[in-house]
Amino acid sequence: MEASDLATFAAVARCGGITRAAKELHTVQSNVTNRIKALEDEVGMPLFDRHSRGVALTAAGARLLPYAARAAALLQEALACARDDGEARGPLAIGSMETTMAVRLPAVLAAFHARHPAVELAVRTGPTAELIQKVLDSEVDGAFVAGPIDHPGLRFDKAFDEELVLVTSGRWPDLAALRQARVPLTALMFRAGCSYRQRLEQLLVQLGRPFHQRLEFGTLDGMLACVAADVGLTLLPRHVAERAPQQGRLVLHAVDPPIAHASTLFVQRRDAHESTALRMFRACLADPALRPPSAFPVRALFEPSAA
Repeated sequence: MEASDLATFAAVARCGGITRAAKELHTVQSNVTNRIKALEDEVGMPLFDRHSRGVALTAAGARLLPYAARAAALLQEALACARDDGEARGPLAIGSMETTMAVRLPAVLAAFHARHPAVELAVRTGPTAELIQKVLDSEVDGAFVAGPIDHPGLRFDKAFDEELVLVTSGRWPDLAALRQARVPLTALMFRAGCSYRQRLEQLLVQLGRPFHQRLEFGTLDGMLACVAADVGLTLLPRHVAERAPQQGRLVLHAVDPPIAHASTLFVQRRDAHESTALRMFRACLADPALRPPSAFPVRALFEPSAA
């Protein structure tokens, strides 16, 4: 198989059509069609079902697609490795949870950019499950996610320890009031795949409030503003809630340690080449002068997992 044919196949699958893929690849439609036909001839079966709205993967196409993505990622990694001469330069993509990006990373990112201006740094936020998949798919070089993590394809190091607190409006002075209240509760949370979301659900069960409405948010600022306006409650790191612009209208409730204690891990693909840019980023992250104090003492920065 030609790498270019696999790249074209992946583009068609991603775009859902020949014409849209040709536009993305900056080529003509006939070139895309010919490459897909050549690949289907080599595989010996159709990879797409054609319909009026575009194309859809066949079962064979769905089986091939992960390998096409891995092949493309491996070629890009090989090129980056060959070009890596010990100088921090080129693209570096880092994933992060919204809460980590809000408080823990700004000083680190500013220092890294000042020290290594030739690095094209990109930060992408999302929930833990999504970020882990992005690392595995080589869409980001590393990501800050909520632990614990157990995946044979990942290496992970402890970056921060957090204390999670229940954040409410002033209507709820203590947890006893929440337990005894008969009014409906609304839980504000990030989309599915967020580790803090799972802990919030667990906490509400402990409080005897398993039945509640859910509102999903894409931004931390929007969530905190709605908590302050008494739309609902949420679970966040204390370090984040204490620095919120609405802090005077928020009440922070300590919760039991099994829910409150959360580690933020920096994860990378175990088999991936670690570029000079990524190594220098980790050095900035390890700089004590750039690290806000953790909620709990961290025994060792980047403590290797036993896994």
